Amino acid sequence: MADRQEIQLDAGEQSERKISSLTARASAYAARIRELLGRLTVRESYLFLFLSMVIGVLAGLLVVCFEVAIDSMRIWFLGSALSPTPLRTLLVPTIAGIFVALLVIWVFPMVRGSGVNQTKSAVYIYDGYVPFSTVIGKFITCALAIGCGFSLGPEDPSLQMGAGIASAIGRRLRLSKEKTRLLAPVGAAAGLAAAFNAPISAVLFVIEEVIGSWSAGGLGGLILAAGSSVVVMRQFLGNQSILRVPAIPNFTPPELIGYAVLGVFGGFASLIFLKFLAFVRPRLRRLSPWTHYLQPAVAGLLIGLIGLFFPQVMGAGYIYADQILHGQYGWQKMGILGGMKILATGVAFVSGTPGGLFAPVTFIGAALGGAVGGAEHLFLHHLAAGSVSTFALVGVGTLFAGFLRVPITSVFIAIELSGNYNIIIPVLVSNTIAYVISRRYQSVPLFDLLSRQEGIELPSIEEQREQPVLRVEHAMNPPPVPVVRSEMLVAEAMATADSANAASLLVRFPSGRWVALDRTELLRFFEGDGHTRKLADVLAGHWLPTVHPDQPLDSALGLVQGRPLVPVVSRVDSGKLEGVLTLDAVLNAYRDASLDPGNGSSAAVP
Repeated sequence: MADRQEIQLDAGEQSERKISSLTARASAYAARIRELLGRLTVRESYLFLFLSMVIGVLAGLLVVCFEVAIDSMRIWFLGSALSPTPLRTLLVPTIAGIFVALLVIWVFPMVRGSGVNQTKSAVYIYDGYVPFSTVIGKFITCALAIGCGFSLGPEDPSLQMGAGIASAIGRRLRLSKEKTRLLAPVGAAAGLAAAFNAPISAVLFVIEEVIGSWSAGGLGGLILAAGSSVVVMRQFLGNQSILRVPAIPNFTPPELIGYAVLGVFGGFASLIFLKFLAFVRPRLRRLSPWTHYLQPAVAGLLIGLIGLFFPQVMGAGYIYADQILHGQYGWQKMGILGGMKILATGVAFVSGTPGGLFAPVTFIGAALGGAVGGAEHLFLHHLAAGSVSTFALVGVGTLFAGFLRVPITSVFIAIELSGNYNIIIPVLVSNTIAYVISRRYQSVPLFDLLSRQEGIELPSIEEQREQPVLRVEHAMNPPPVPVVRSEMLVAEAMATADSANAASLLVRFPSGRWVALDRTELLRFFEGDGHTRKLADVLAGHWLPTVHPDQPLDSALGLVQGRPLVPVVSRVDSGKLEGVLTLDAVLNAYRDASLDPGNGSSAAVP
């Protein structure tokens, strides 16, 4: 009997040992899995950068095919001559408009518009999801419309197609929601960079208009995608810029007045364009559904009628913008071409025909700049002693600033197209004036206007840029409690608290660290050996976080939660107390800011 009990005990001990061994192994495996998952999180960042290059390559190839398709459509339907025959000029855009309407309404309903707002919606609403059918539909409808003479451009559609490729890759690889959402703007930058042959401007535009902010990893992905897409595109189509910009001469200070005049004309030309879209587009959308089948055809007919007299306005127009830069038109002709291009592009866009606005804006800006520069050169030579071509190039940036309302991108477009930083001062002068005029008389920028017309409330990047930023200094208060040094004896600190009738103290350490000490803890330390022990001996390690007066207030909100106060210290001397921050003070500052939007600094902190 005893032997049987011993055998049972041995079996029980062996079972316990096995269970303990299995538990230890399971714990080890769990720790290993957690370690691997942590590594995978890090590796996903590297995978994201690698995928950015892959997306750039694919977007570059797609844009090459897109450009070839547009050129092929033009040659097939309009002929190889710069000026098509009158019959083709009238019939081809009209018939193409009918086919485009059928495709958009029945097959590809998601391809309306330029593609910028759709990509922005994908980022903010649909977690980066862009249906791949949209890529196919955008390719077909835009190649048909632009190739058949509609005054639209390939850049904005390329932006959306690049986002669609990136979205498909992110879904296929089952990346995290955060990375999938960020892949869409990466693909957008790649598509725009390849179509416009301007990687820096493409990255800036996506940051400035689509996502509104950037992180180190996100910026790296945007740059890699844009750079790789341009490399691929140049491998097939050459490394020549979309515009052959002549040499830019040096300018003299009096000439800046001439560029300021260009800024005024550019600002009001942008307003005319914006007001036309804002007035006509919603009214056409409210017409009976059967009219939507005819609107692109009617737009094509109107463009054909304009093209009978001014064939330069048909299509993207880069060939003619290049001619403007090389002074092949008089200033009167350039002014008329700019006005006709505004009309032709506005008619095409409000009809619902898919296509972009980058190319038309480039043409309009070049024509307007050339016209203003030519007129000043003729009548006010001392204000425009430089080349008319320089005015045309500055005009491109001016229209981007006034019409598209992307002030940073507008500067770098002119620099990137010219490859000459001498042009930056004239561009800054003209662009700033055009941007201010456009903002003064058109409160809602173009892409926000388009999204609101469609019933979608996307975040306004321009409003975010101009929104006042509350800082810590707007909420901090003087210290409500005495401040003592850590070298002080506990008994001395107790006497300070008694004399001030304070419920707590702030203790400053020589290292610049701070500790909050309430009266209950102080009394406990005093009852121990308060006459011989210093505060530093009993408080080390109970550090409070600190903030600086110029920090954005939202960055400090998480620090004050659960703490009676947070010290606000100088950036020069962390031991110098500027004030204290409390949760109530932070909430009051936000409440006051909501009642008075002018409160706070108008300059955003990056």
